[in-house]
Amino acid sequence: MKIAIIGAGNVGAMVASRVIDADLADVVLVDIVPGMAKGKALDISDVRPIVNSSANIIGTENFEGIKGSDIVVITAGLARKPGMSRDDLLKKNSDIIKKVSVQIKKYCPSSIVIVVTNPLDVMSYLVMKTTGFDPKKVIGMAGVLDSARFTNALRGKNQDIGQDNVLMMGSHGDTMVPINRSENISEKVFSEASELARNRGAEIVKHLGAGSAYFAPSASVFFMLKAIIKNEKKTMCVSAYLEGQYSEKDIYIGVPVTLASQGIEKIIEIGLTEEEKQAFKESACQIRESISKTF
Repeated sequence: MKIAIIGAGNVGAMVASRVIDADLADVVLVDIVPGMAKGKALDISDVRPIVNSSANIIGTENFEGIKGSDIVVITAGLARKPGMSRDDLLKKNSDIIKKVSVQIKKYCPSSIVIVVTNPLDVMSYLVMKTTGFDPKKVIGMAGVLDSARFTNALRGKNQDIGQDNVLMMGSHGDTMVPINRSENISEKVFSEASELARNRGAEIVKHLGAGSAYFAPSASVFFMLKAIIKNEKKTMCVSAYLEGQYSEKDIYIGVPVTLASQGIEKIIEIGLTEEEKQAFKESACQIRESISKTF
């Protein structure tokens, strides 16, 4: 099993490190910055005797190195800066993702692609349209991270919250839709935790000053990779292409899915309240607006 990670910044390098530490698959790390991918790959490689991993890792500036990869993770692109929204990244990252998608189509035509670059829902749509891949094999990492942030915020207020009872649907942005199926959460706690989760990315960016979150995002990608490689058929929330589900078509947006060896095995439609339906619709409208600026 071979995983290509395009972008050797904090998220990409951390994903590579997690994969090698777990002995999950061989990795090729790619970055156009001279020496960055090679240097980080060498550093990660030196960890293998410590964790008893037999997985191999190489770094390169040449896209030909991704040839034959089973899964491609895209982390390439500009990161958010203080005061910058995910949509501010739209134009610059669209240009980057188009070029990357062409290389993936050329060298890895049968791969599953996990998109991490922001604005994530739009970039996932762009990758699918540019590559022409089956939408079930192009997946955005969003809901895994957002749901984890939501659960973490809730647990900070109520330690009895079960992870399966809450999730974040909708866009990976300001209009994400919190879903509560627990009877133990008060309306006040639910509202406060929703806001904490929604603003967590910007909060982290503000504190760091330069760069953005990478520990939790990389863990989210690893969670998805493991589900695919080990065919776990695990339920999680991701940015997926809808073809009528939730009354939406031709859009990438966060919904629960079953993730397995061939990518998205099934999109799970849960019952939504009228309030949740309206919030989901508004979230979809915002994503469509951003898509219209890209195509």
